[in-house]
Amino acid sequence: MKRFVITGANGHMGKVIASVIANREDCTVLAGIDLNDKQNEEFPVYKSFSELKEKPDCVIDFSHPSALDAMLAYCTENNVPVVIGSTGYTPEQKAQITAVSEKIPVFFTFNMSLGVNLLAALAKQAVKVLGGQFDIEILEKHHNQKIDAPSGTALMLADAVNEAAGGQYEYIYDRHSVRQKRGKKELGISSIRGGTIVGEHDIIFAGRDEVITLSHQAASKEVFAVGAVNAAVFLSDKPAGMYDMSGMIG
Repeated sequence: MKRFVITGANGHMGKVIASVIANREDCTVLAGIDLNDKQNEEFPVYKSFSELKEKPDCVIDFSHPSALDAMLAYCTENNVPVVIGSTGYTPEQKAQITAVSEKIPVFFTFNMSLGVNLLAALAKQAVKVLGGQFDIEILEKHHNQKIDAPSGTALMLADAVNEAAGGQYEYIYDRHSVRQKRGKKELGISSIRGGTIVGEHDIIFAGRDEVITLSHQAASKEVFAVGAVNAAVFLSDKPAGMYDMSGMIG
């Protein structure tokens, strides 16, 4: 039985993750970490890692970039694997995560959904087939409470496309300030925020007289929670290194 700590335990995603774990027989929640340390009947919730009384098999993080330093410090000092599902990290924080993976197992991806990761793989294949003949745009939609834009998933998909294209694309996030024709080496990324949209991502390949669209829609946040829990079970006995969804499903 694997025992996990959830950071952001009293947030929406933290509660969904706890619900997913409660319905499994191979893992359980040891404790939660949250500045809002409202207690529940299932497990204790602490304000900080310093209050943890037992060592978990893995930490699952769906909190906030501001919590990164304390979480990585605890995991490194105690040799605890960590699954990072939060988004909005700065380039410096991403470098910090990469550096820590040399000491402990780290599972880091901008989207825990199996479907989204398949979408990224399909986009890579499409780039190889279509070459430079099609303009590529990414459109992402999320609920009106999401803070960061574009989404981490949109950037992950853009990076997948750009990797397959040999890094030739420049990311264009907003066109309103520039009055000119679209460049051939542009990769447009657009964001929509509204209502309770869980997450929708379209990769649009626009060519001469034809358009190909690869799409993914999440109906609930449970798809991300299931992926995160699967990642924690997968990671809990792995050696130090950086892991992602492709390594888990490959």
